[in-house]
Amino acid sequence: MTTIQIATEQHSKFYWMIADALTITKRNLLNYVRIPQSLVFSTIQPVMFVLLFRYVFGGAIGSETSKLGLSYVNYLMPGIFIQTIAFGSVQTGVGLAEDLQKGLIERFHALPMSRSAVLAGRTLADLIRNLVVIVIMIVVGFLVGFRIGTNVGEFIAGIGIALLFAYALSWFFALIGLAAPNSETAQVMAFPLLFPLTFASSAFVPVQTMPSWLRGFANHQPLSVAVNAARSLMDGPIAAHAANSTTGSLTVTAIIWCIGLLIIMVPLSVNIYRKRV
Repeated sequence: MTTIQIATEQHSKFYWMIADALTITKRNLLNYVRIPQSLVFSTIQPVMFVLLFRYVFGGAIGSETSKLGLSYVNYLMPGIFIQTIAFGSVQTGVGLAEDLQKGLIERFHALPMSRSAVLAGRTLADLIRNLVVIVIMIVVGFLVGFRIGTNVGEFIAGIGIALLFAYALSWFFALIGLAAPNSETAQVMAFPLLFPLTFASSAFVPVQTMPSWLRGFANHQPLSVAVNAARSLMDGPIAAHAANSTTGSLTVTAIIWCIGLLIIMVPLSVNIYRKRV
């Protein structure tokens, strides 16, 4: 076989891998269109969190964020964006576990398609769903008083950090979904891991208000890193100073965390997927 033939074959395999992944992505997105209730109810929960923290807890917590030079709603919304997509990423694992339980993955395996397309299509579809949910949450944020403290470019960069973090989390929960025997177990396995990351973080309250023994974890765990980076890009240098860093440093750290998670989780997920099917 000549070098040209090898290159052509590799190009063909890559093309079909991308095509298969996009087909699976379309299939998963169609599920959201045909069952809109799943998207609606996944949006209601973060809206309730916004209203709860903005109007119930905001009066008490706002005094702490005002010391940092930020209104509480501006402090809150970047954390809500990350919290929303973090909870939404659980659906990657639940969806994969459900497809395995129903035998759908075995049907895919019987087709002449790339094995990696199932995982890539699922995570890409959930990334698009997270983007739609974030757009909705941005509208909700503006309705309750959130305002951009930097510029549109940096705000979009903050959304980009949130989506990159969501994509990395999707592969983490894909690993859980593949290891779980069914979708119910996948959900039960995911939330005990997600809750400490969400609430022992800088998403809703300044880390300075936490006990000293908890601050180290809260400052350096991945969800806080993503929240601090997104907040600094959306609210400006005041938010970066509140995290005792700079916008550039926070952004680079968040990107490193996300890439690190992807480097670890993608091969692990693919390996378990091959063993399961």
